[in-house]
Amino acid sequence: MNDSKKIYRILVINPGSTSTKLSMFENEKNLFTTDVFHDSSVLKNFPTINDQLDYRMEVVRNFLKDNHIDLTGVDAIVGRGGGCYSVSSGIYCIDDRLVQDTREVKGGLYHASMLGVQMANELHKIYGGAMFMMDPPVVDELCDLARITGVKGVYRRTACHALNLKETARRHAASMGKRYEDCNFIVCHIDGGITITAHQKGKMIDANDGGGGEGPFTPTRMGSMAVTDLIRNFSDKSPEEMRSLCSQTGGLSSHFGTSNSDTIHKMVEDGDPEATRVWNAMIYQVIKWIGSMSTVLKGKVDGILLTGGLLRFNDVADQIRESCEWIAPVSVYPGEFEQEAMAFGALRVLRGEEKARTYPGKPVWTGFHD
Repeated sequence: MNDSKKIYRILVINPGSTSTKLSMFENEKNLFTTDVFHDSSVLKNFPTINDQLDYRMEVVRNFLKDNHIDLTGVDAIVGRGGGCYSVSSGIYCIDDRLVQDTREVKGGLYHASMLGVQMANELHKIYGGAMFMMDPPVVDELCDLARITGVKGVYRRTACHALNLKETARRHAASMGKRYEDCNFIVCHIDGGITITAHQKGKMIDANDGGGGEGPFTPTRMGSMAVTDLIRNFSDKSPEEMRSLCSQTGGLSSHFGTSNSDTIHKMVEDGDPEATRVWNAMIYQVIKWIGSMSTVLKGKVDGILLTGGLLRFNDVADQIRESCEWIAPVSVYPGEFEQEAMAFGALRVLRGEEKARTYPGKPVWTGFHD
């Protein structure tokens, strides 16, 4: 039964490639939020992302202590998902299978988001409460043609900021007086990771595999490179070192020894020629991917939506508008809506307005069968 007067307490845990964001909600009200930055120079000291669990849990403990929060009796803990097998869009109960598949990177996405369900599970052991995951980066709605590669049996996958991308699209559609399911958008999450996606009538039909290193380079990711360049330059690298370049130590971190965008953008503002050249190249690559997604939608684009932390720098949106506004109007949503999306999803389940799904333990797409 829907009891709209009941106060539900919801903790949201959102580990990203360069930060851990935590929020405490009472129903729709966000009581506290903290966003702790983790420089790549610190994170690279951990052999694997799973090894960061204790380090990131210390962030949670400090957050609870500093804000005098007692989680006893908490109604729900929501952990950002990632690493598990691909799933359909929606909200899922966190169970032992989901935690294990995430730790083992069954879905192939090696990214800090895989810590979210693990951190939720650690707190659940102490405080109880329901556990949920919503729209993880491995949400798969790709159209068939987007899956094919030039090697038989090897298929493209999706690994993107599905949670924020879809929430941004829904909010923008509502601002137009329309439903997300009736619109076509190009939605870009631009932050420590960058994903450029095509949304057609409520489905995310194409996206770069940001977690796998495909697409623009970013503050922490190397981005797309020719295979021959990889063979020539990285033949002596281990798989672990290559994964790190795809998720932690590539991109701006490789060029400048730090993934701190504020530090690097200050260098741009001060006229440093190398910083300016590399920063603008990153934006240039974003622009190229936006152009490719416009062709996927056959030019029928209702809007280009920009979201993510790097939109705090005005030159990012300015350069994208200059190159892309002929395609469709460009709208900017600085920051992200991930905390609200996760909290509100859990709240709908707690109120009985939506039923949480069970993680299936296998990919949502298992191949072509004809």
